Amino acid sequence: MFTAKILLLGSGELGKEFVISTKRYGCYVVACDSYANAPAMQVADESEVYSMLDAGALRNAIEKHRPDFIVPEIEAIRTEVLQDFEDKGFTVVPSARAASLTMNRDRIRELAATELGLRTSKYRYAESLEEVREGAEHTGLPCVIKPVMSSSGKGQSTVRTPDQLELAWNDAVANMRGDRKKVIVEEFIAFEYEITLLTIRSREGVSFCEPIGHRQERGDYQESWQPTPMTEKLLDDAKEMARKVVDNLGGYGIFGVEFFVTRDEVVFSELSPALMTRAS
Repeated sequence: MFTAKILLLGSGELGKEFVISTKRYGCYVVACDSYANAPAMQVADESEVYSMLDAGALRNAIEKHRPDFIVPEIEAIRTEVLQDFEDKGFTVVPSARAASLTMNRDRIRELAATELGLRTSKYRYAESLEEVREGAEHTGLPCVIKPVMSSSGKGQSTVRTPDQLELAWNDAVANMRGDRKKVIVEEFIAFEYEITLLTIRSREGVSFCEPIGHRQERGDYQESWQPTPMTEKLLDDAKEMARKVVDNLGGYGIFGVEFFVTRDEVVFSELSPALMTRAS
């Protein structure tokens, strides 16, 4: 049996399930988070308590444990540190570049819309209320405002009138993760439903799970189900877009590629390594 040491960055409930699974394969897991006795720590071999936004503390933990695999589970991480260690020969799952892009909505959106030319909503970034207002003029109303880094729909608002912009900006800033005071203002897509397409990239190529439907209320995640019925054409379109994204990112792993689905098309929303907390 192959025994590996894993440094898990983030130790929530999802991380706990990950640790349980890896322990069945004989792995040694060091679970890290900003608070003691986090769920994954309860089943891990060791634990470390520090903020992964503290570059020095993150570097010290990697140097101390020298893991075979570094696995991000949360969004609020100094991803430039992961890149430094990957350059030194450490393995980041799925890759340091994938972690950096997927943990920040602006970076993955630029990759999809600008570099790959995928269908996305119209959008602008904003770092002030004035820029939020300018973004809303670009996208039109209604629009959606959300932090570039968040989880489980926190800080996300649908704005229908100009007088709601300030409240939406304040809510996004109050509920963002990390330390970047930045939001995305995007076109409201009148979608019929939204899906996550789990996309697996391995040595054998790219494969897909059945699409997962999910529902939010007032920007807060409520439930998911699988499979979600889709026409063959729309599902094929989603798979092709997902394939382009994960092939560009490289590395091996499971990615959650999220789409809005209208009557006639699929619209790329965002992407995260599937181990990470759902970020829409």
